[in-house]
Amino acid sequence: MTALTFNYRNQLGVIGAGWAALILLLVVIGIAAAIGETSIPVSTVFQTVANHLWHAGYDVDAIDAGIIWNYRISRAIVAASCGASLAVAGVVLQALLRNALADPYLLGISAGASTGAVSVALLGFGAGMFGVSLGAFIGALVAFAFVAVLAFPAGRGAGAIILAGVAGSQLFNALTSFIVTKTATANEARGIMFWLLGNLSGVRWSDVSLALPVALIGVVICLAHARSLDAFTFGRDSAASVGVPVRRVYVILIACAASMTAVMVSIVGSIGFVGLVIPHAARFFVGTRHGYLLPLSAVIGAMFLVMADVVSRIILDGQVLPIGVITALIGAPAFALILCHGRVLR
Repeated sequence: MTALTFNYRNQLGVIGAGWAALILLLVVIGIAAAIGETSIPVSTVFQTVANHLWHAGYDVDAIDAGIIWNYRISRAIVAASCGASLAVAGVVLQALLRNALADPYLLGISAGASTGAVSVALLGFGAGMFGVSLGAFIGALVAFAFVAVLAFPAGRGAGAIILAGVAGSQLFNALTSFIVTKTATANEARGIMFWLLGNLSGVRWSDVSLALPVALIGVVICLAHARSLDAFTFGRDSAASVGVPVRRVYVILIACAASMTAVMVSIVGSIGFVGLVIPHAARFFVGTRHGYLLPLSAVIGAMFLVMADVVSRIILDGQVLPIGVITALIGAPAFALILCHGRVLR
Protein backbone atom coordinates (compact mmCIF):
# COMPACT_ATOMS: atom_id res chain seq x y z
CA MET A 1 0.00 0.00 0.00
CA THR A 2 2.85 2.34 0.82
CA ALA A 3 4.53 1.61 -2.50
CA LEU A 4 1.31 2.30 -4.39
CA THR A 5 0.89 5.59 -2.55
CA PHE A 6 4.49 6.55 -3.37
CA ASN A 7 4.04 5.73 -7.08
CA TYR A 8 0.80 7.70 -7.19
CA ARG A 9 2.43 10.73 -5.58
CA ASN A 10 5.40 10.38 -7.90
CA GLN A 11 3.11 10.39 -10.94
CA LEU A 12 1.28 13.44 -9.63
CA GLY A 13 4.62 15.17 -9.11
CA VAL A 14 5.67 14.43 -12.68
CA ILE A 15 2.36 15.70 -14.06
CA GLY A 16 2.59 18.84 -11.94
CA ALA A 17 6.17 19.45 -13.05
CA GLY A 18 5.09 18.99 -16.67
CA TRP A 19 2.35 21.60 -16.37
CA ALA A 20 4.72 23.98 -14.59
CA ALA A 21 7.30 23.56 -17.36
CA LEU A 22 4.67 24.19 -20.04
CA ILE A 23 3.48 27.36 -18.29
CA LEU A 24 7.08 28.54 -17.91
CA LEU A 25 7.66 27.95 -21.63
CA LEU A 26 4.59 30.00 -22.52
CA VAL A 27 5.81 32.79 -20.26
CA VAL A 28 9.22 32.73 -21.95
CA ILE A 29 7.54 32.92 -25.37
CA GLY A 30 5.48 35.88 -24.14
CA ILE A 31 8.58 37.66 -22.88
CA ALA A 32 10.37 36.95 -26.17
CA ALA A 33 7.48 38.52 -28.07
CA ALA A 34 7.81 41.68 -26.00
CA ILE A 35 11.54 42.17 -26.59
CA GLY A 36 13.02 43.66 -29.74
CA GLU A 37 13.94 46.91 -31.44
CA THR A 38 10.48 48.09 -30.44
CA SER A 39 9.82 47.21 -26.81
CA ILE A 40 6.25 46.19 -26.11
CA PRO A 41 4.75 45.49 -22.66
CA VAL A 42 4.19 41.83 -21.86
CA SER A 43 0.58 42.65 -21.00
CA THR A 44 0.08 43.86 -24.57
CA VAL A 45 1.47 40.57 -25.85
CA PHE A 46 -1.06 38.54 -23.88
CA GLN A 47 -3.88 40.91 -24.86
CA THR A 48 -2.97 40.49 -28.53
CA VAL A 49 -2.91 36.71 -28.21
CA ALA A 50 -6.26 36.78 -26.40
CA ASN A 51 -7.76 38.93 -29.16
CA HIS A 52 -6.65 36.51 -31.88
CA LEU A 53 -7.50 33.28 -30.10
CA TRP A 54 -10.59 34.19 -28.09
CA HIS A 55 -11.75 37.53 -29.58
CA ALA A 56 -11.29 39.17 -26.17
CA GLY A 57 -11.75 42.68 -27.54
CA TYR A 58 -8.79 44.37 -25.85
CA ASP A 59 -7.84 47.78 -27.24
CA VAL A 60 -4.36 47.15 -28.71
CA ASP A 61 -2.44 49.39 -31.08
CA ALA A 62 -2.64 47.90 -34.59
CA ILE A 63 1.09 48.26 -35.25
CA ASP A 64 2.02 46.58 -31.97
CA ALA A 65 -0.50 43.83 -32.62
CA GLY A 66 0.94 43.24 -36.10
CA ILE A 67 4.51 43.05 -34.78
CA ILE A 68 3.52 40.66 -32.01
CA TRP A 69 1.26 38.31 -33.93
CA ASN A 70 2.72 38.31 -37.44
CA TYR A 71 6.39 38.42 -36.51
CA ARG A 72 7.43 37.69 -32.95
CA ILE A 73 4.95 35.05 -31.76
CA SER A 74 5.35 32.90 -34.86
CA ARG A 75 9.12 33.26 -34.64
CA ALA A 76 9.16 32.26 -30.97
CA ILE A 77 6.96 29.20 -31.57
CA VAL A 78 9.18 27.97 -34.40
CA ALA A 79 12.26 28.57 -32.24
CA ALA A 80 10.67 26.56 -29.41
CA SER A 81 9.69 23.75 -31.79
CA CYS A 82 13.18 23.66 -33.26
CA GLY A 83 14.88 23.68 -29.86
CA ALA A 84 12.68 20.91 -28.51
CA SER A 85 13.14 18.77 -31.64
CA LEU A 86 16.92 19.10 -31.74
CA ALA A 87 17.27 18.43 -28.01
CA VAL A 88 15.08 15.30 -28.13
CA ALA A 89 16.84 14.07 -31.26
CA GLY A 90 20.14 14.51 -29.42
CA VAL A 91 18.90 12.46 -26.46
CA VAL A 92 17.73 9.67 -28.75
CA LEU A 93 20.94 9.48 -30.76
CA GLN A 94 23.16 9.58 -27.69
CA ALA A 95 21.22 6.62 -26.27
CA LEU A 96 21.02 4.57 -29.47
CA LEU A 97 24.62 5.15 -30.53
CA ARG A 98 25.96 5.10 -26.95
CA ASN A 99 28.10 8.10 -27.78
CA ALA A 100 28.16 11.20 -25.58
CA LEU A 101 29.15 13.36 -28.55
CA ALA A 102 26.26 12.28 -30.78
CA ASP A 103 23.98 15.07 -31.96
CA PRO A 104 21.28 15.45 -34.64
CA TYR A 105 23.77 16.61 -37.27
CA LEU A 106 25.86 13.46 -36.92
CA LEU A 107 23.73 11.78 -39.59
CA GLY A 108 24.78 14.27 -42.28
CA ILE A 109 21.37 15.89 -42.32
CA SER A 110 22.59 19.45 -41.82
CA ALA A 111 25.23 19.13 -44.53
CA GLY A 112 22.71 17.65 -46.96
CA ALA A 113 20.20 20.39 -46.21
CA SER A 114 22.87 23.00 -46.91
CA THR A 115 23.65 21.42 -50.27
CA GLY A 116 19.95 21.27 -51.16
CA ALA A 117 19.43 24.90 -50.18
CA VAL A 118 22.34 26.26 -52.19
CA SER A 119 21.41 24.05 -55.15
CA VAL A 120 18.01 25.73 -55.30
CA ALA A 121 19.21 29.24 -54.48
CA LEU A 122 22.28 29.34 -56.72
CA LEU A 123 21.89 26.64 -59.36
CA GLY A 124 18.14 27.01 -59.85
CA PHE A 125 17.35 23.34 -59.33
CA GLY A 126 13.63 22.63 -59.41
CA ALA A 127 12.88 25.18 -62.15
CA GLY A 128 11.08 27.47 -59.73
CA MET A 129 9.00 24.66 -58.20
CA PHE A 130 11.19 24.37 -55.11
CA GLY A 131 11.78 27.00 -52.49
CA VAL A 132 14.94 27.05 -50.41
CA SER A 133 13.21 25.26 -47.52
CA LEU A 134 11.91 22.46 -49.72
CA GLY A 135 15.29 22.13 -51.39
CA ALA A 136 16.93 21.92 -47.97
CA PHE A 137 14.47 19.24 -46.85
CA ILE A 138 15.10 17.15 -49.96
CA GLY A 139 18.85 17.55 -49.52
CA ALA A 140 18.56 16.45 -45.89
CA LEU A 141 16.66 13.31 -46.88
CA VAL A 142 19.17 12.51 -49.64
CA ALA A 143 22.05 12.89 -47.17
CA PHE A 144 20.32 10.67 -44.59
CA ALA A 145 19.63 8.04 -47.26
CA PHE A 146 23.28 8.19 -48.31
CA VAL A 147 24.44 7.68 -44.71
CA ALA A 148 21.98 4.82 -44.21
CA VAL A 149 23.10 3.04 -47.39
CA LEU A 150 26.75 3.59 -46.47
CA ALA A 151 26.26 2.22 -42.95
CA PHE A 152 24.23 -0.84 -44.04
CA PRO A 153 27.05 -3.00 -45.44
CA ALA A 154 29.35 -1.90 -42.60
CA GLY A 155 27.19 -3.66 -40.03
CA ARG A 156 24.54 -1.04 -39.11
CA GLY A 157 26.07 -0.70 -35.65
CA ALA A 158 26.69 2.52 -33.78
CA GLY A 159 30.26 2.79 -35.03
CA ALA A 160 29.22 2.27 -38.65
CA ILE A 161 26.51 4.93 -38.41
CA ILE A 162 28.87 7.46 -36.83
CA LEU A 163 31.58 6.89 -39.43
CA ALA A 164 29.06 7.00 -42.28
CA GLY A 165 27.64 10.23 -40.85
CA VAL A 166 31.08 11.82 -40.73
CA ALA A 167 31.80 10.76 -44.32
CA GLY A 168 28.41 12.00 -45.52
CA SER A 169 28.82 15.33 -43.74
CA GLN A 170 32.24 15.89 -45.27
CA LEU A 171 30.98 15.03 -48.75
CA PHE A 172 27.95 17.31 -48.68
CA ASN A 173 29.85 20.14 -46.99
CA ALA A 174 32.40 19.90 -49.80
CA LEU A 175 29.62 20.03 -52.40
CA THR A 176 28.12 23.10 -50.71
CA SER A 177 31.47 24.87 -50.63
CA PHE A 178 32.10 24.02 -54.27
CA ILE A 179 28.71 25.38 -55.38
CA VAL A 180 29.07 28.59 -53.38
CA THR A 181 32.65 29.18 -54.56
CA LYS A 182 31.81 28.44 -58.18
CA THR A 183 28.56 30.34 -58.65
CA ALA A 184 27.77 32.77 -55.83
CA THR A 185 28.32 36.51 -55.93
CA ALA A 186 29.54 38.27 -52.78
CA ASN A 187 25.98 39.19 -51.74
CA GLU A 188 24.67 35.70 -52.51
CA ALA A 189 27.50 34.10 -50.54
CA ARG A 190 26.72 36.35 -47.57
CA GLY A 191 23.03 35.42 -47.71
CA ILE A 192 23.81 31.72 -47.94
CA MET A 193 26.25 31.96 -45.05
CA PHE A 194 23.59 33.68 -42.95
CA TRP A 195 21.15 30.85 -43.67
CA LEU A 196 23.74 28.16 -42.99
CA LEU A 197 24.34 29.57 -39.50
CA GLY A 198 20.66 29.56 -38.62
CA ASN A 199 18.12 32.23 -39.43
CA LEU A 200 14.63 32.82 -38.03
CA SER A 201 14.04 36.16 -39.72
CA GLY A 202 11.78 34.84 -42.46
CA VAL A 203 9.66 32.61 -40.23
CA ARG A 204 5.89 33.07 -40.45
CA TRP A 205 2.73 31.20 -39.42
CA SER A 206 2.99 28.84 -42.38
CA ASP A 207 6.23 27.60 -40.84
CA VAL A 208 4.52 27.20 -37.45
CA SER A 209 1.95 24.89 -39.05
CA LEU A 210 4.80 22.59 -40.08
CA ALA A 211 7.31 22.94 -37.23
CA LEU A 212 4.92 22.62 -34.27
CA PRO A 213 3.14 19.39 -35.34
CA VAL A 214 6.44 17.76 -36.31
CA ALA A 215 7.94 18.66 -32.92
CA LEU A 216 4.91 17.42 -30.97
CA ILE A 217 4.58 14.17 -32.92
CA GLY A 218 8.31 13.50 -32.74
CA VAL A 219 8.48 14.08 -28.99
CA VAL A 220 5.43 11.84 -28.40
CA ILE A 221 6.94 9.01 -30.49
CA CYS A 222 10.21 9.23 -28.60
CA LEU A 223 8.41 9.34 -25.23
CA ALA A 224 6.46 6.21 -26.21
CA HIS A 225 9.82 4.44 -26.56
CA ALA A 226 11.37 5.86 -23.37
CA ARG A 227 11.74 2.47 -21.69
CA SER A 228 13.35 1.02 -24.81
CA LEU A 229 15.84 3.88 -24.76
CA ASP A 230 16.63 3.03 -21.13
CA ALA A 231 17.45 -0.49 -22.28
CA PHE A 232 19.54 0.75 -25.22
CA THR A 233 21.74 2.67 -22.79
CA PHE A 234 23.37 -0.67 -21.91
CA GLY A 235 23.72 -1.81 -25.53
CA ARG A 236 21.64 -3.55 -28.18
CA ASP A 237 22.23 -7.01 -26.72
CA SER A 238 21.01 -5.90 -23.32
CA ALA A 239 17.95 -4.30 -24.90
CA ALA A 240 17.16 -7.51 -26.78
CA SER A 241 17.56 -9.56 -23.61
CA VAL A 242 14.74 -7.66 -21.88
CA GLY A 243 12.36 -8.10 -24.81
CA VAL A 244 12.90 -4.90 -26.80
CA PRO A 245 12.36 -5.44 -30.56
CA VAL A 246 15.77 -3.96 -31.28
CA ARG A 247 15.70 -3.59 -35.06
CA ARG A 248 12.19 -2.12 -35.23
CA VAL A 249 12.76 0.35 -32.38
CA TYR A 250 16.17 1.31 -33.76
CA VAL A 251 14.73 2.12 -37.19
CA ILE A 252 11.74 4.01 -35.79
CA LEU A 253 13.78 6.20 -33.46
CA ILE A 254 16.59 6.92 -35.93
CA ALA A 255 14.01 7.83 -38.59
CA CYS A 256 12.12 9.99 -36.08
CA ALA A 257 15.25 11.88 -35.02
CA ALA A 258 16.30 12.31 -38.64
CA SER A 259 12.86 13.55 -39.72
CA MET A 260 12.62 16.11 -36.91
CA THR A 261 16.09 17.40 -37.68
CA ALA A 262 15.47 17.53 -41.44
CA VAL A 263 12.27 19.55 -41.04
CA MET A 264 13.76 22.01 -38.57
CA VAL A 265 16.94 22.52 -40.60
CA SER A 266 14.89 23.11 -43.74
CA ILE A 267 12.98 25.90 -41.95
CA VAL A 268 15.69 27.68 -39.94
CA GLY A 269 19.04 26.38 -41.22
CA SER A 270 21.76 24.75 -39.16
CA ILE A 271 21.76 25.54 -35.44
CA GLY A 272 24.53 23.82 -33.57
CA PHE A 273 25.08 22.72 -29.97
CA VAL A 274 21.39 22.44 -29.02
CA GLY A 275 21.21 18.70 -29.62
CA LEU A 276 24.61 18.16 -28.03
CA VAL A 277 24.56 20.33 -24.90
CA ILE A 278 20.90 20.30 -23.81
CA PRO A 279 20.68 16.52 -23.20
CA HIS A 280 23.76 16.64 -20.97
CA ALA A 281 22.43 19.68 -19.11
CA ALA A 282 19.10 17.90 -18.52
CA ARG A 283 20.89 14.88 -17.08
CA PHE A 284 22.16 17.08 -14.26
CA PHE A 285 18.57 17.43 -13.04
CA VAL A 286 16.90 14.08 -13.71
CA GLY A 287 19.63 11.56 -14.42
CA THR A 288 19.45 9.09 -17.29
CA ARG A 289 15.86 7.80 -17.13
CA HIS A 290 14.40 8.75 -20.49
CA GLY A 291 10.86 9.07 -19.19
CA TYR A 292 12.05 12.22 -17.43
CA LEU A 293 15.03 13.12 -19.61
CA LEU A 294 13.11 13.44 -22.88
CA PRO A 295 10.41 15.93 -21.75
CA LEU A 296 12.87 17.99 -19.70
CA SER A 297 15.29 18.17 -22.64
CA ALA A 298 12.42 19.26 -24.89
CA VAL A 299 11.42 22.08 -22.53
CA ILE A 300 14.97 23.26 -21.87
CA GLY A 301 15.80 23.12 -25.58
CA ALA A 302 12.68 25.10 -26.46
CA MET A 303 13.35 27.82 -23.87
CA PHE A 304 17.05 27.98 -24.73
CA LEU A 305 16.46 28.57 -28.43
CA VAL A 306 13.71 31.12 -27.82
CA MET A 307 15.99 33.16 -25.57
CA ALA A 308 18.94 32.70 -27.94
CA ASP A 309 16.79 34.17 -30.70
CA VAL A 310 16.00 37.16 -28.50
CA VAL A 311 19.72 37.71 -27.89
CA SER A 312 20.43 37.45 -31.62
CA ARG A 313 17.93 40.26 -32.26
CA ILE A 314 19.08 42.72 -29.61
CA ILE A 315 22.81 42.15 -29.12
CA LEU A 316 23.70 44.49 -32.02
CA ASP A 317 21.73 47.65 -32.73
CA GLY A 318 19.97 47.50 -36.09
CA GLN A 319 21.37 44.07 -36.97
CA VAL A 320 20.26 40.47 -36.44
CA LEU A 321 22.94 37.86 -35.86
CA PRO A 322 22.53 34.28 -37.08
CA ILE A 323 21.11 32.33 -34.18
CA GLY A 324 23.70 29.61 -34.65
CA VAL A 325 26.37 32.10 -33.61
CA ILE A 326 24.57 32.70 -30.31
CA THR A 327 24.00 29.00 -29.58
CA ALA A 328 27.67 28.26 -30.27
CA LEU A 329 28.89 31.13 -28.09
CA ILE A 330 26.73 29.86 -25.22
CA GLY A 331 26.90 26.15 -25.97
CA ALA A 332 30.66 25.74 -26.29
CA PRO A 333 31.49 27.12 -22.80
CA ALA A 334 28.52 25.25 -21.33
CA PHE A 335 29.69 21.98 -22.84
CA ALA A 336 33.22 22.64 -21.61
CA LEU A 337 31.85 23.18 -18.11
CA ILE A 338 29.88 19.93 -18.26
CA LEU A 339 32.95 18.11 -19.55
CA CYS A 340 35.11 19.49 -16.75
CA HIS A 341 32.66 18.10 -14.21
CA GLY A 342 33.13 14.68 -15.79
CA ARG A 343 29.47 14.04 -16.45
CA VAL A 344 29.66 13.60 -20.25
CA LEU A 345 31.84 10.53 -20.51
CA ARG A 346 30.48 8.59 -17.55
